[in-house]
Amino acid sequence: MDILKVENLSKIYGKGENQVHALKDISFSVKKGEFVAIIGPSGSGKSTLLHLLGGVDTPSTGKVLVDQTDMYALGETQLAVFRRRQIGLIYQFYNLIPVLTVEENITLPLLLDGHKVNKQELHDLVSTLNLEQRLNHLPNQLSGGQQQRVSIGRALINHPAIILADEPTGNLDSKNSKDIMDMLVMFNKRFNQTLIVITHDERIALQADRIITIEDGKLAKVEVIRP
Repeated sequence: MDILKVENLSKIYGKGENQVHALKDISFSVKKGEFVAIIGPSGSGKSTLLHLLGGVDTPSTGKVLVDQTDMYALGETQLAVFRRRQIGLIYQFYNLIPVLTVEENITLPLLLDGHKVNKQELHDLVSTLNLEQRLNHLPNQLSGGQQQRVSIGRALINHPAIILADEPTGNLDSKNSKDIMDMLVMFNKRFNQTLIVITHDERIALQADRIITIEDGKLAKVEVIRP
């Protein structure tokens, strides 16, 4: 089953002579539980693609269907709710809220939806992330690796359809990078969590089931690593 379908997706910035075609007619799909790496040189359109998949930017043309819902057919409020519930975003620089504790940062998507926190689920997630002793800490009291684990917890707390990770190890040393990727791969394999990672790191890309290469805003190549 396809959990994500991208159909003829394009993004144009500017007008007239100043137009920039960041993405040009991209189409692909991702199956539930698949791990896909998206690679390409700087300026190729990778981050633009991730923002469109995550519902944080609007395409010029084309569709993004997540779990059979056409995201950009939704109204602004509906899209915000859908994005919060169905898409887990992990950024290179964590994007944690500095005045909230670890527990508050992780559970924020639930609280914004007015949902009660399932304490057992939270405990299980926090234990898996090895953050049990950090729940009452603020982000500035954590290492980079710990902050990224908090952002992973926040992305997973709603059991989203897909996890989108934008250079998730780009701000970490080699040991923490390995720990973070091991954790993401574990959630992908053990819990069948669909995972899409933007990366410059070939070692990370080679852990994926498929590698999609973007060049000059176009889909240049798709390689199957693990059929």
